[in-house]
Amino acid sequence: MVAAAVALAGVGGLGGAAGCVRTRRTPDDTLVMVIEAPIKNADPRYAVTSYDFKITKLVAPGLVVIDRPDLEPSLGLAAALDQPDPLTWVATLRDDVRFSDGTPVTADDVKWTFDTITAAGSDSLYHKQYDERLAGVDVLGPRQVRFRLKQPLATFRTDLDLGIVARHAAGADGKFAGGRVVAAGPYVVAEMSETRTVLVANRFASPAPRVPRIVIKVIRDASARIMMLGGGTADLAQNAVRYDLLDDVLYRGRVKELRSPSNVLTYMMFNNDDPVLRDVRVRRALALALDRPAVIRTKLAGRAVLATGLLPPFHWAYAAGVGVFERDLVAAGKLLDEAGYPDPDGPGGRPRLRLSYKTSADQFRLAIARVLAAQLGQVGVEVEVRPFEFNTFFTDIKKGNYQLATMQTAEVVEPDTYFAYFHSSRIPDKANPDVGNRWRYRSADVDALLDAGRHELDRSKRISIYGEVQRRLAEDLPIIPLWHEDNVALVNRDVVDYVVLPNARLGGLARLAKR
Repeated sequence: MVAAAVALAGVGGLGGAAGCVRTRRTPDDTLVMVIEAPIKNADPRYAVTSYDFKITKLVAPGLVVIDRPDLEPSLGLAAALDQPDPLTWVATLRDDVRFSDGTPVTADDVKWTFDTITAAGSDSLYHKQYDERLAGVDVLGPRQVRFRLKQPLATFRTDLDLGIVARHAAGADGKFAGGRVVAAGPYVVAEMSETRTVLVANRFASPAPRVPRIVIKVIRDASARIMMLGGGTADLAQNAVRYDLLDDVLYRGRVKELRSPSNVLTYMMFNNDDPVLRDVRVRRALALALDRPAVIRTKLAGRAVLATGLLPPFHWAYAAGVGVFERDLVAAGKLLDEAGYPDPDGPGGRPRLRLSYKTSADQFRLAIARVLAAQLGQVGVEVEVRPFEFNTFFTDIKKGNYQLATMQTAEVVEPDTYFAYFHSSRIPDKANPDVGNRWRYRSADVDALLDAGRHELDRSKRISIYGEVQRRLAEDLPIIPLWHEDNVALVNRDVVDYVVLPNARLGGLARLAKR
């Protein structure tokens, strides 16, 4: 169980006079949130970016929702969810749910939502995921729908987190224009542009959100976001301020910090097809050369926990004691010697080997990359850090055009996420460039475990299976798990009851209030 998000006192200016600061500069009926990149699509079938995904959860909930601190799925639009046999799930809709235009949510809407994703030629990013799982979706009555699976799936309750949208309100192509998705969430998209998204309360939502209007402003400059929070023209920013600048913002006394542990992994990836990096001894040596606690301390202001793998320590399938390693330059040097990369002339001379390290051009991530590269240099590995605009960077990663790189995962709720990232069937190619095994890891044993884990319905047996997966990956090290960065929200002191979730979703916006 994850502890609830806690408010943390800032340093310096939060006592005494700080409590008298007038914090309200935004309208009483409006919450202003600042983010660093625009929201492109609020349709859950076509969400691509992280912010797209988060907004869909406010606009279009699914039969199941994942908005609890323990990340366990709970019923959303469904009143009941039954599994009469391993290949069948039956969902019964709540009788009180209405779309934002007042019409009832029906079983036909549920079937249509899933059918548009699994249809041949669908351009949904989730087509492959659901097409592999579903044999069909049947309407059993106005409020009851049956899902037929191709194979038993332990993951399917979580898969039903997909948002449901209104069939009657879509265009002839099955899509919604201008982000105006008709769904049953607490908020409705009133405006969406490159500079801001405006959400207004869905008057048919139950329970109704406590703040009638949310304005999400796109502020690309990090300093400007800090100034808006400090000056009171913004009410909230979540994971949008550099960790090493947080205390400076808190010092101003207008905002408070809320945070929770995260289920997102920051990792260093290796191209396992690279002639140098295909040798596990080299990968292990690089892992032993990194001083991860120092990065957490200096760059992340202590707001992260060391990672041992894909799953965070609070996850039910986490294997404690597996994949734990500490910096050891002597051991790292010995492994490089064994791999055929001896030190040619002693410390400080010519390098053992040279590697290229690609990263996004984001200044904070670039700064971290340079620290990691310098740490590798201390074991005789010369690393050239090469920053790129994100789209160029990500295209190269998918093509395998890299040696080292650092990235973050999407939220990890189901341990079946291991399948997406490490199964050999998920190595990108021309036909499937967007699948997740971008490090090109191959292991028949791990493939077999991952196949078993997604079809095993007994949770205790799944824990055992994924424990073995974690042990195997800790030995093979196709990536280096670095850390799980805390989710941090900076919130105006007039805002109350906002909860930061481990998956960093924004469901708390529907439950907060301004006093």
